[in-house]
Amino acid sequence: MKKLVSSVCASLLIVSAVSAQIDTPRPSPQSTVTQKVGLTEFSVTYSRPSAKDRKVFGDVVEMDKLWRTGANMATVFKADSEFMIDGQTVPAGEYALFAIPGTAEWTMILSKTAKQSGTSNYKQEEDQLRFKVKPQVYPAKTETFTIQFANLKDDAGSVQLIWENTLVAFDVNVKFDDRVMKQIDEVMAGPGSGAYYNAASYYYKNNKDMKKALEWVNKSLESGERYWVLSLKAQIQAGLQDYSGAVMTAAKAKDLASKEGDDAYVKMNEERAADWSTKVGAKKSGKK
Repeated sequence: MKKLVSSVCASLLIVSAVSAQIDTPRPSPQSTVTQKVGLTEFSVTYSRPSAKDRKVFGDVVEMDKLWRTGANMATVFKADSEFMIDGQTVPAGEYALFAIPGTAEWTMILSKTAKQSGTSNYKQEEDQLRFKVKPQVYPAKTETFTIQFANLKDDAGSVQLIWENTLVAFDVNVKFDDRVMKQIDEVMAGPGSGAYYNAASYYYKNNKDMKKALEWVNKSLESGERYWVLSLKAQIQAGLQDYSGAVMTAAKAKDLASKEGDDAYVKMNEERAADWSTKVGAKKSGKK
C-alpha cells in the first residue's frame, strides 16, 4: 500500500513539473501600436528584436530576402476602413506586413493572409499590394526595432520602420469628408442639435459653405458666449470678407479669454484683429 501511495505521489509530482511554466522576459517582446489617422484607426502588432551588438541589415536581417518586419510571427497591419498607399486603394482589414530590404530601395508587401508564422508560408499570389520605398539614414542609433506613426495630418500619416541607423517610411492616406458630411447631415437634422460648433468648425476648416457655418456658430452662441466659439465666428466672418465684424468679434473673444487667463487665445485674437483691421481700410479704399 505504501509503495502504491509513493508511486501516485511521484506521478503527481512529475505531471506538476511538466505542466508548470516559468515566465521569463522574451528576447523579442510583442508590441501593438495604434493610431487614428483622420477617422481611420490603424494598428500594427509586431515583435521587437534588439541589435545586441550585431550588425542588423546585412547580418541579422538578410538583404534582398523576404523579412517579416520584426521577429516571431509576421507583423500584422490592420485598418478599420479603406485607405491608400502609393496611390493604390487598400480595403479595410488585416494584412501581414513584409519587406525585402535592399541597399538602394526596399520592397514593402501587404499580404492578404494576416496570420503567418514568419515567412515560411508566404505566397506572392496572396499579395494585396507591393510598393517601393527608399531607405534613409537615421541619425540616432536605435537598439530595438521600432514601428511608429509620424507626420500626422487629417488625411495622411507616415508609417516609420526604424532599426539601428536605418529608417524606411511610407504614407497612408485616408478619406474622411464623406463620412463627416454624412454625420453632420444626420446630427443637424435632429431636433435641438448641440453640435453647432463642431459643424461650423468643420465647414470653416474645409472651406465649405461659410454662410451656413456662420449660421451654425451663431446658434452655438445662443447658449452663451465662449471665447473659443467667438474666435471661430471671427474667422468665419473674415472668410466672408466681413472684416469689420471679424475685428469686433475677435475683440470680444480676446476680452473673454483674458478673463479666463487663456493667454494663447488673447494673443491669437490680437494678431488676427490687427491683420483684419488693415483689410478693413483696404476694402473701404477699394483695394484688394
